[in-house]
Amino acid sequence: MLKFSIIICVLIILLLANLFPAEAQTVKDSDLKGVFPEATSFEPVKNNEELIYYKAKDSTGNILGAVFMATGDGHSGNIVTLAGMLKDGTVTEIKVLFEDETPNLGSRISETEFTDQFKNKKDLSGVQAITGATISSQALIDSVKKKSEEIKGYIK
Repeated sequence: MLKFSIIICVLIILLLANLFPAEAQTVKDSDLKGVFPEATSFEPVKNNEELIYYKAKDSTGNILGAVFMATGDGHSGNIVTLAGMLKDGTVTEIKVLFEDETPNLGSRISETEFTDQFKNKKDLSGVQAITGATISSQALIDSVKKKSEEIKGYIK
């Protein structure tokens, strides 16, 4: 009976680790700067304790835009992306923080060949999905589109 209890506890821990990956919970300053290089500081904006986005500011404190996390349902689980966005809605850059997609297929959403398509784009409809990894690609594209529309309402 004790072995069964231990196995159940381990399975619960593994399940929770996949639902709430550590990589997606921590955003480093270097990640923020990586998707919004023009900003010199980032101020978290929260609703109660929930992080909504970061204000991206210049050296004088002017708000340049925002950095936010977007989550989509990929082929094998959640895809968590960090994106920078100017006040006019232009995406500055993205970085995949977490994905558990099929190696050498869906995992290619983290490669610069794919992520560079988002650089300085206001309209993401031209971003091309990766052949053979359409579900993963589209999940990322759709999550960034949806979250950017939400965040635009906060930073105008």
